[in-house]
Amino acid sequence: MKRTQIQLDDGTYQRLRQRAYEQGCSMSAVARDVLAEALGTARARRRRTVRDFTFIGSGTTRQGRLAPVSERHDDALAELLAKERGR
Repeated sequence: MKRTQIQLDDGTYQRLRQRAYEQGCSMSAVARDVLAEALGTARARRRRTVRDFTFIGSGTTRQGRLAPVSERHDDALAELLAKERGR
């Protein structure tokens, strides 16, 4: 992939920015797609869905009384360290 720089008028910039926001991707990705389509070099791309990310949730555990550990990680760590010191 090559890096380049282009200048856009305000209207084109705003439309590009809006489309990127709507598609949930970067302005660069939208510009690449639009240019590839216009130049006839576009490849068919399948839109990804949640089902494509089968690893989601693969690291879940029973968190017990400290749930959710993502918010109470300091408490969980302090408890673990206290147990280690008591051995």
